[in-house]
Amino acid sequence: MNTKGTAYLLWLSIFLGIGGLHRFYNGKMLTGLLWLLTGGLFGVGQLIDLLLIPDMVDSHNRRRSSSLYLPGQPTISQPVVAKLTDKQLQLQLIKAAQARGGKISVTQGVLDTGADFPEVETALMGLAKKGHVDIQNDARSGVVVYTFPEL
Repeated sequence: MNTKGTAYLLWLSIFLGIGGLHRFYNGKMLTGLLWLLTGGLFGVGQLIDLLLIPDMVDSHNRRRSSSLYLPGQPTISQPVVAKLTDKQLQLQLIKAAQARGGKISVTQGVLDTGADFPEVETALMGLAKKGHVDIQNDARSGVVVYTFPEL
């Protein structure tokens, strides 16, 4: 975790003729290099950074705490989704099929439950093996459709 105090100390390096070290510290390599080569954008950028350092440090720390962080790469925020139990997934699939007139495809199941394709397909196949679901192909598209005859 980066600290604001360290970033401000690195900011002071401009008085030694080295600008932009605080930007390198916070993972901003391109602008750090620009600040280094131009004396902190001729001192103007360095002064503006006095106000920007807290957000710069916070942003860097958020990126670092992300599970998808790769140095030098933009990060993607992924919501944390709790994995459904088999029973919960089956119940959500039945409700989704009910909302669609008793029929559902794997893709529709993925959209409605948030589970991944193999999980949804396995759950629907399990329901089919138990006799709760009929498997058909859509006449127009050829997509596999799971039909709940009781709905």
